[in-house]
Amino acid sequence: MASIAYSSAAFTGTSASDLLRSSSNGVSGISLKTLGKAPFSVKKRDATVAAKLKKGKKHDYPWPADPDPNVKGGVLTHLSHFKPLKEKQKPVTLDFEKPLVEIEKKMIDVRRMANETGLDFSDQIILLENKYQQALKDLYRHLTPIQRVHIARHPNRPTFLDHIFSITDKFVELHGDRSGYDDPAIVTGIGTIDDRRYMFIGQQKGRNTKENIHRNFGMPTPHGNAYSYRKALRMMYYADHHGFPIVTFIDTPGAYADLKSEELGQGEAIAHNLRTMFGLKVPIVSIVIGEGGSGGALAIGCANKLLMLENAVFYVASPEACAAILWKTAKASPKAAEKLRITAPELCRLQICDGIIPEPLGGAHADPAWTSQQIKAAINETMDELTAMDTEKLLKHRMHKFRKLGGFEENAQLDPKKKVNMKKDDQIVRTTPNEELEGEVEKLKQQILKAKESSSKPPEMALKDMIEKLKKEVDHEYSEAIKATGLKDRLDMLREEVSKVNSRDQLMNPVIRDKIEKLKDEFNQKLSAAPNHPTLQYKLDMLKEFSKAKSLSDAATLKQEVNKKFNEIMSRPEINEKLEALKAEVQNSGSSSFADLDQGLKDKVLNTRKEVELEMISALKSIGLVVEGVKSNAKVLSEKDSPSVFKNKVDHLNEEINKKIENVVSSSELKNMIELLKLEIARAGNKPDTESKSKIEAIQKQIKQRLSEAIISSELIEKYEDLKEKNSEVEQSSAGADESLQKETKYEEPRLEINLGANSSFAQCM
Repeated sequence: MASIAYSSAAFTGTSASDLLRSSSNGVSGISLKTLGKAPFSVKKRDATVAAKLKKGKKHDYPWPADPDPNVKGGVLTHLSHFKPLKEKQKPVTLDFEKPLVEIEKKMIDVRRMANETGLDFSDQIILLENKYQQALKDLYRHLTPIQRVHIARHPNRPTFLDHIFSITDKFVELHGDRSGYDDPAIVTGIGTIDDRRYMFIGQQKGRNTKENIHRNFGMPTPHGNAYSYRKALRMMYYADHHGFPIVTFIDTPGAYADLKSEELGQGEAIAHNLRTMFGLKVPIVSIVIGEGGSGGALAIGCANKLLMLENAVFYVASPEACAAILWKTAKASPKAAEKLRITAPELCRLQICDGIIPEPLGGAHADPAWTSQQIKAAINETMDELTAMDTEKLLKHRMHKFRKLGGFEENAQLDPKKKVNMKKDDQIVRTTPNEELEGEVEKLKQQILKAKESSSKPPEMALKDMIEKLKKEVDHEYSEAIKATGLKDRLDMLREEVSKVNSRDQLMNPVIRDKIEKLKDEFNQKLSAAPNHPTLQYKLDMLKEFSKAKSLSDAATLKQEVNKKFNEIMSRPEINEKLEALKAEVQNSGSSSFADLDQGLKDKVLNTRKEVELEMISALKSIGLVVEGVKSNAKVLSEKDSPSVFKNKVDHLNEEINKKIENVVSSSELKNMIELLKLEIARAGNKPDTESKSKIEAIQKQIKQRLSEAIISSELIEKYEDLKEKNSEVEQSSAGADESLQKETKYEEPRLEINLGANSSFAQCM
């Protein structure tokens, strides 16, 4: 208590407030100069002014109240208001962990029984412990995405500062954003790991209800949302200025979404952080230790390396929010978590995450110290790699990490159900004006004519581009013609029916097939009345003409390649030697035709021919050709002796048979059966099951039966028998060549028919 007393006869009746008035006016209107000349006598009882000093609140220093003097590095190694909890956290059991709790309860009961009875239950206890460990391994090695989400949100999971105090030798927490606020949801500070100094920035969750309210569950508070990101930004500039590598710890459900945060520029603050982090000249490593939600995580997550704890998650929207948007209920969150691909293994596969830090069985909260040491080892290993880079390489590395995100797969098969549900884009088709197209067509025609006159190749690239352009033009003209004929709605309905059938993996219904045929016939009848029919016809004619020119060009090129391969084979020394030796033997035999040769020489000729054919087949396969042509050598043996009349009759019979087959194939019934066969084969795939095989065989049997019924007629059988008799007469007149001919006609393996001209070695042998 402090007291001050003033007393004077002149001051009788004057209050204390009057005594304490401004000195400029004096006391009661008397100047200080006059007051100083007046005589004083002090009496305590006359006037008293008292002031009481209240006891202030004790300052909360960032070191413990009862420091341990034996702590390595001294008392001030970790300067932070974060303190160990006085009470142990209560164990929390997740829903999917309940089977483990039951086993644990059994172990407790058995131990209590052993203590109470004094009996030996060690075998039972060991058995239950082994069972518990096995169940724990099976559970945590096959976690679903939503189970990992629950582990990442576990109340007892170690927080940012828990890990910092375990991995750093020294740490000093830094506060404030220099804009008037220090948000507790984001913690920053400088610390050392193995004598390396780092700037640590992390989102801090609470360990109990009181801390969670203070930290706002790891989200910046409503009045400090934007400022907290600026706090992190200030520390990044500080680290960049002093050359400290930056390590960020991500653990937030996301940015706090409220009106005040938006008013204070939360979006701009996050965007500013993203832009700035790409330009920082120091290594940056981000570690997701729990949840990494949306922009709140990205605000401190644009790093050279993104690491994740094994059970951490990183997402653009929480599974509950995603399920509420897509399926209108949060109960679909397990499905959403699976579709979002938010777990560490999935993100590593997508190359978003650069590494996974292991956790103990049971999650990081089962052994926080061990988890922290794994984080420390990962930081050291990653920083060794990044600090070896120069500044330019470091910036390019950070840029390429994010530029390569969003990989795609070409020619991927889309699920038919997804195809049906997808909204079709309104594609804008840019067509070439008719005058311009006609000019391009005429120009290309002139180039083709010049190439033909000079015996050179036509312009292949220009020809290919023109064909592609004409295809697009024709498709567009057909679309316009369908609109003009009023059939577009029916076509769309029919397409929808076909897509539904395909999405259900069913065979094409004959009714739908008939609808398609009817619509096609109706369109062809109305096409001539369409306004764009002349343009469509012109473009179709040009497409056919250029396609034919391209086919001829490709055929000529292919012919040159085949001739080149044939010449290479025939110019081989071993082939030449065989042919020369065979030619000499034929000349020495004095035979004038193949039929006059003895059997041994005939076999030599045929074997040599077959050898050349096989060589040619392998050569053609090497250039990507598939040899399908099969022709019997019977024609070679009997060509001279076969009458032209007999050949004409055979050709005529073949034509009649082909017409019969074409009539049957063009029927709607057989078309439907062929479509059913194609769809069944496509559905069966490479490994058809027993049911699919039986279906395919049944459809094939029906098709063969229809064809055989059409071909087998009395008239065709009579003609066939007549030709067969004449063929036998020709074979008998081949002067002993029938035996070898039979041998060759029995040879049914596919082989290439090589046309040997008059100048070939075989022709000279003959």
